[in-house]
Order: sequence, then structure tokens, then C-alpha cells
Amino acid sequence: MALREIRIEGDPILYKVCKPVEKLSDRQKVLISDMLDTMYEANGVGLAAPQVGVLRRIVVIDVGDEHGPYILINPEIIEQDGEQTGSEGCLSVPGKAGTVTRPNHVVVKALDENMEEQTYEGEGLLARAFCHEIDHLNGHMYTELVQGDLVDVNYDDDEEDEDGDTSEE
Repeated sequence: MALREIRIEGDPILYKVCKPVEKLSDRQKVLISDMLDTMYEANGVGLAAPQVGVLRRIVVIDVGDEHGPYILINPEIIEQDGEQTGSEGCLSVPGKAGTVTRPNHVVVKALDENMEEQTYEGEGLLARAFCHEIDHLNGHMYTELVQGDLVDVNYDDDEEDEDGDTSEE
């Protein structure tokens, strides 16, 4: 397991357009494995290569569905419809969330880890994750889409007891 440093908002690499992957190298296979490890360690649902300092069109997503994790190489949204508005956060903007409107349904075409073309369909959280991570590959952050202000969020590891108390006795 190798963890990569997650780049934080303000890092210039997060605002650059990523280059397509022509042939998956051994280094990029390691990158994908490291990205998954890093995403899981940070309790995220998605991570794009520029978030770990690599300007390649690679995304990993796991929303806890029966398919995950999704490994998307050179992804592009080929269909979208509907609308959903909800809270969104980002591993590159720790401790913050904001209200963002995204399509409720998207179809994504991408190469998988075997460089075979796949088509994935997502609704709700998966559609949101596809859009969010593909935005990263194009040099965009979700903060550009936030309606209103960012709010502070606290993702504690401690679970609340029945009374809402998180203190340990």
C-alpha cells in the first residue's frame, strides 16, 4: 500500500488540463493502485490523478455499489440529463463542502485498466462523482460551481451514540 500526497486547492497542478493516456505503463498501473489506496485511506469516493500531482486522464471512484471500484482512463461524458442539487466535498478542499447542481444521470465512456473501452451509466451519487472527477481532469474544481458559500464540515471517525454524544467515556 502506497499513499500519495493529496494536493490542496491553490496548488497550480489542480488547474491544468490533463494529458490522455495513450498506453498504460507499469508506472501508471502503480499510480492507479496508489490512487485507490489514497482514496480509501482518506475516506473519499473519488480521486483524479492531478489530485496526487500527475497530469494524466486517470480517475478512480468507489461509491460502495456492486461494481466499484471504477477505474476510468481517458473518461468522457457522452450523455447527461436530469438535475440534482446537493452537498459536495473534495479531498483537495479538506473540511469544506458546498451546494452544487449536477446532472442526475450521466453516461461515461472510458478505458478500463486493461485499456478496453467501457461505457458506464450513473445516477445520483455515482453521476455526481463521475462529473466531479472528470472536472478535475479538465483543470476545474467543484468550488467554481458552489451555490452560496462553502461550509465547514467535520467528518469524525467516532460514531454518535443514541443521544448524539460522541465523547468517549
